Amino acid sequence: MVASARTEPRGSMAMELTIGDPTLMARLERGMDASEERLRALAAEARDPYVAEVAGHLFGRGGKRLRPLLALVGAEFGERRPERRPAAADPSAAGASATGTGATDPSATDLSATDAPAAVDAAALAELVHVASLFHDDVMDQGLTRRGVPSVNARWGNTTAVLAGNWLLSKAAQLAAELGPETIRLQSKVTNRLIMGQIRELVGPSDDDDPLSHYFTVVAGKTAALIAMALQLGAVRTGAPDRVVQALAEYGEHLGIAFQISDDILDVTSTSEVSGKEQGKDLAIGVASLPVLLALADERPEAGELRTLLTAATAATEGTGLPKAVALLHRCGALAEARTVLHARLLRARTALNGLPDGPATQVLHALCDFVARRDH
Repeated sequence: MVASARTEPRGSMAMELTIGDPTLMARLERGMDASEERLRALAAEARDPYVAEVAGHLFGRGGKRLRPLLALVGAEFGERRPERRPAAADPSAAGASATGTGATDPSATDLSATDAPAAVDAAALAELVHVASLFHDDVMDQGLTRRGVPSVNARWGNTTAVLAGNWLLSKAAQLAAELGPETIRLQSKVTNRLIMGQIRELVGPSDDDDPLSHYFTVVAGKTAALIAMALQLGAVRTGAPDRVVQALAEYGEHLGIAFQISDDILDVTSTSEVSGKEQGKDLAIGVASLPVLLALADERPEAGELRTLLTAATAATEGTGLPKAVALLHRCGALAEARTVLHARLLRARTALNGLPDGPATQVLHALCDFVARRDH
């Protein structure tokens, strides 16, 4: 199993990025707020108030809102249209027509596709699929909190959490159907990858599987596919060229894997105030994160001691076992090796950006790589 997502401090990821275009950042924040309104409206469409309450439990609860952000950034690579502002009522005013009707201000600026309903729908669709996966993940990992509140399974039980996640996936499919065949194909393909990733995580590697290969297969399905989908949805919905959509997909796959690796490292290195859960929680419940897998494959004495500890009957969950396991991960070199893998993935993500036009939107994607690189420092 791979590390599950953890509670993040409230506030969108856009607020933590540094780029030189405040107008774009304001537009992205506006789009994310609009997408949250769209999500709440979709949840409210449930005819049963109980279903509406459960399904909408995490909407507006904070979190990084990474996937809506990526959908909106992807939309920045689509077509732009002129923002038509009405002319002044006074025919003598600057920019008015001779008749004073039907005119537009000649200073009108381009309105990014990010502000279009198509981009907001793409952001909402990406988050619908993501939140559905969180409901299912918390059941699998027995998670008790999510985004600073009790998880759905902790509050309403596992059965309700699974069914609510399924309901969200059905709403995602309904929204995709409204957005057109290309969106349906993309959403259905990624949902299939997500579910297969969850199944592979649950079953674990077979005796013939390489544990590291299994890990990356799971992460690609559960995390990277969703991140790549968000970028593609925004770009496809706003008419971006195919080569741009493909470059965004490649970038998203590598960024998604890097993001999960940074999550794995945070589980061992961060305090509960930073990560939102106790240090080593994934380790305690038997999650085979990348640092753990690298340590178990190591030949140093510390790695051997860690293998013995983790294969003991009570694993690392009792007494001094957990703090000792965390200390061994620090000492055996697995964390340093995991960081090397992380930065290699980020380099591949940055390389994919070479296929995109220069501009503020591409700067945001570089800034996201910077954010992931410094998450555990």
